[in-house]
Amino acid sequence: MSASDLAIEVRDLGVRFRRNKRGRRSIKDLFSNASRRTRPDEFWALRDVSFTVTPGESIGVVGRNGQGKSTLLKLVAGVLLPDEGDVTVHGGVAPLIEITGGFVGDLSVRENVRLTSGLHGMSRAEVNRRFDGIIDFAEIRDFVDTPYKHLSNGMKVRLAFSVVSQLEEPILLVDEVLAVGDKAFREKCYRRIDELLAEGRTLFFVSHSEKDLRRFCTRGLYLDKHRLALDAPIADVLDRYNADYPIG
Repeated sequence: MSASDLAIEVRDLGVRFRRNKRGRRSIKDLFSNASRRTRPDEFWALRDVSFTVTPGESIGVVGRNGQGKSTLLKLVAGVLLPDEGDVTVHGGVAPLIEITGGFVGDLSVRENVRLTSGLHGMSRAEVNRRFDGIIDFAEIRDFVDTPYKHLSNGMKVRLAFSVVSQLEEPILLVDEVLAVGDKAFREKCYRRIDELLAEGRTLFFVSHSEKDLRRFCTRGLYLDKHRLALDAPIADVLDRYNADYPIG
């Protein structure tokens, strides 16, 4: 399979973090061979992870807390850079990661929609064309000129999901955002994701909800001990995960 047939390529991926803030690396250290050695206060969040994703696939990322699921999505989104290996993404990404990031509390909802949409790459004409749809999907028409900081947490999530789900990027990254919000809005989000998948979008989906994983995903990546333990159909991945960590 050639690179042109792929949406995402991950090769020998590794990323590590410090357990504390003392002794930060300098810029010089980042380019030295010594920086490749693991120091006592460092740990690998991911190590030796390799896989490819073809356009239109729906991938569920499974694993216990702290195994690198959200870190993997941030690496695919380009928010983080790897310490080892590489990530190649063919096409733009619509990230539903730390979903309310980038919004400014003192700006109004209207101003935040224009700001965040622009940061995600929408032109002014696109923002104008999509503005009413974003506001109506989020169900906050009465608060369009209200400072963002005065919205409830649920309203903030609805607005952020509405903005990102309007992006036309071919790859959608979703990290636990559907766990927030009331039941009616979650169902609305589910329908929107179904629409995006029907359009042929590629989905990378992190969730602890087995029901949601089975609904949206056909393939699974099981992260355990910070490595890729299994890459298989989602049903097989969930069976393996449940066998490794049975409830009770």
